[in-house]
Amino acid sequence: MGNMFGCAAAAAGGSSWISLILIVVMFVVLYFFMIRPQKKQERETNEMRNNLKVGDEITTIGGIIGKIISIKDETVMIETGHDRTKIRILKTAVRNVDVHAEDAQD
Repeated sequence: MGNMFGCAAAAAGGSSWISLILIVVMFVVLYFFMIRPQKKQERETNEMRNNLKVGDEITTIGGIIGKIISIKDETVMIETGHDRTKIRILKTAVRNVDVHAEDAQD
């Protein structure tokens, strides 16, 4: 009888190791399919915002399209429309650069 209980305890110990391994595998998969790509995208977005130049045509998160006329620390002054309306925005509000300044001059 003592032998039967020993086998049951060993089997229970084995299944807990399998459960632990499955949890670790799930976290690794989660990291590679969700966390890692998100961090890469954040890095690319920060690089884009740090490389803004006067003359770049941008689109903001709110959908405003304009041309950068000055850059100071964390803010950007843009001109919008034909009436040359000026708006000061945060760099973090820039979604993407539509036309780079050097491409617009060509």
